[in-house]
Amino acid sequence: MRKILILLLLPLLTLSQDIDIDLKKYIKFSTFYGAVNGGTSISDVDIFSVTDGLTTETIQTPYDYNITLGVRKIARFGYENKANTFYDGTESNYSDAATIGKIKGLEFLFEANYKRQEGIEYLDQHHFIRYVGDNWNTKVEYLKDGFADVEYYEASQRYRHTIKKGFSVNIGATQRIAEPYGYNPLEEWTLSNGNIHYTYLAIQEGYNVDVWESIYTDPDGEVVATSVDVWEQVVIPEVLSNYTEKKRNELERIWNHSLVVGFDYYYYDKNYWMHTWANLLPYHYDSKNEYSYHNFIGGQWYDYSGGVIFGKKISKQLGIFAEGKYNKYWNREWYDFKFGINYIVR
Repeated sequence: MRKILILLLLPLLTLSQDIDIDLKKYIKFSTFYGAVNGGTSISDVDIFSVTDGLTTETIQTPYDYNITLGVRKIARFGYENKANTFYDGTESNYSDAATIGKIKGLEFLFEANYKRQEGIEYLDQHHFIRYVGDNWNTKVEYLKDGFADVEYYEASQRYRHTIKKGFSVNIGATQRIAEPYGYNPLEEWTLSNGNIHYTYLAIQEGYNVDVWESIYTDPDGEVVATSVDVWEQVVIPEVLSNYTEKKRNELERIWNHSLVVGFDYYYYDKNYWMHTWANLLPYHYDSKNEYSYHNFIGGQWYDYSGGVIFGKKISKQLGIFAEGKYNKYWNREWYDFKFGINYIVR
């Protein structure tokens, strides 16, 4: 966590001569919050087996929960609803992904969520610092979403040119941390016929195999299988997955330095609003790293992200809306959206 905070603050420190450091000034109007949320998870599932006569096993998923700690200072756009009396840790605003905030100056979000969802525990984090000046802006962000399996760090420094009120274009540099690409930890365990010597790999990882008694135990000595079928179909896939993840995590992450161009547009009145932004990363510095994405695909590539928030009150009774954001980095996509219609009966 400490390293992440240093990474978030580093680009802003290079601009400290332009920012009057006054802690009280910059945390004014910010909100510190903590909350616990919980609820029922997916329903119980009955599993039937006829291996040794009919048996029934009920798989129960424990309740979901979310423990949140955070601090935020982000000005609301005109289309955003007024915040609840208290922040409860479940708030999610599409506009947080925008390059430009509503106001000039410093805005930030630091939030951590320890959660259990559908029986799996995660430690999710979302932190960003955004500073908007007259003709420049910078943003540093770290996001980890375990349920979506997304984790990235990104910093950007951009020159900003306002074409007209509410519409600006920007160009600059961005720095991101990428996972190693092209590394296959199972390659050394692959036999000449293409099969994997998985039992020997499992033994090396601490598992024990008693073929005479058909007992298979994990590194803690717990019995995980009593037949070859369960060993090969249930335990081995987990062993291979854990081994692959462990070996990849042993490699250092790779810095990507890229050119970025983008735009932001914002318009609001009480009957119509549009907020949209987009970023394109068309060129990436080749560091010649063995496991860089350059080597993985054999050249340059395009990364991009964007979002749109639209609302229209067609009449006093009828209104429509659409909101969404999209990211594509290193051929990995993540997105979310919503749209709908409101009609008030009078």
